[in-house]
Amino acid sequence: MCISHASRHCVIVHDVVKVRGLESHRECNKAMSNLTDFVLFRDSKLASKYTTSSKKVPMATLFEAYLDGKVDIPDMDAFLDARHDLVKYSITDDHLKFFFTRMIPEVAIHSKAQDERIVRDHYDRGDDFFAAFLGDRMVYTSGIFTNGEAGSLEQAQDDKIDLVCRKLMLEPGERLLDIGCGWGTLTMRAAKKWGADATGVTISKNQTAFGNARIEKNGVKDKARILCTDYREIPNQRFDKISSLEMVEHVGVKNVGLYCKTVYDLLEDDGLFLLQWTGLRRGGGQGVPVIGLRPEDLVWGLFMSKYIFSGADASLTLSDMCKYLEKAGFEIQSAENVSVHYAVTIEKWHKNWVANREQILSSYGERWYRLWNLFLAWSWRIALQGNAACFQIVANKNLNTFDRKRFLSRSSLRVPAGAEANGHHRPAHEPLVAEAE
Repeated sequence: MCISHASRHCVIVHDVVKVRGLESHRECNKAMSNLTDFVLFRDSKLASKYTTSSKKVPMATLFEAYLDGKVDIPDMDAFLDARHDLVKYSITDDHLKFFFTRMIPEVAIHSKAQDERIVRDHYDRGDDFFAAFLGDRMVYTSGIFTNGEAGSLEQAQDDKIDLVCRKLMLEPGERLLDIGCGWGTLTMRAAKKWGADATGVTISKNQTAFGNARIEKNGVKDKARILCTDYREIPNQRFDKISSLEMVEHVGVKNVGLYCKTVYDLLEDDGLFLLQWTGLRRGGGQGVPVIGLRPEDLVWGLFMSKYIFSGADASLTLSDMCKYLEKAGFEIQSAENVSVHYAVTIEKWHKNWVANREQILSSYGERWYRLWNLFLAWSWRIALQGNAACFQIVANKNLNTFDRKRFLSRSSLRVPAGAEANGHHRPAHEPLVAEAE
């Protein structure tokens, strides 16, 4: 039932501000434009400040209060759909404190020890934590929805991996390196379905153990392996094809040039490199002076840096990333914007998270549930409205001797489901062998 402005009653009882009969639905958002239509205040000071006047609450103030349990947001989707009418995207004192005491040092240092600490703090939290939203595939990057958003998350991740292999023109027996391999699903599938000799690298201990166990259960231990190592310490060897999906953001702006040069040195002269990453858009005329980002983009980016992906400051625009690749000696063959696929991917992650609420509360507590509830629900909207974009680039070494005619006879781009590509039939969708217990 939608609550009209005239019938809404707000009262404070024992420091809890309750909205009688609150049943918020997205279809009612146009008729609900007050903060108390969406937010239940459990802190009387906050309530008196933001429910008795028309001034908007800073988004950061509200989400900090939500994480601390000072407010409840019963319907996160409805609130976020109406957020532009309810909040303002201003910089707070907490932002400044975080920026100077944590973000600047992280951006400036990006040592191996720091990156290892940050990555393991995030990814080694617990495989069950990530499975609660990633699902069976355990892939923490954008899927590709070849059959529209009604397709399953599992199929989208399989299709994304197959798209990567097609774009790389991956052949049986070729040596593939996946940098930042996560739980190893791409590495495993490249070996099992495409016949590659595949190596994945991650600095997460949990991901390494999970990936190698899944590889063994899928019967490709002789053709695939996960190494627990920093990208700067990958053994000195050459690979026919290299992929890296949504890992480059973590190397830091100061190390993007080094990262691209490392990939260049690891790639055979006639090899191909596929890079997928997410980056914030340029602010244009709406950008905040000096920083250049639009207000919501800046506030969301600081939230992500503080709570979700610390140290992931290399979230570059397409043009900036291309410059780094070209300076390292690469030639860009194709670039594709897959942002809408990322939006649908994260929306499905959010639905999984909400569906597994009781499991998360039992194992990790209310605050972790709230944090990911906000992160996932906000992020798919951010991707859909263009604040953050996700790209795939295919590149090769810009050498005179590189055979560019391969792109005439064998398309490296997406093909319709079920069609042949690069001499291969599109691998059939099959369930993975259950992950290791």
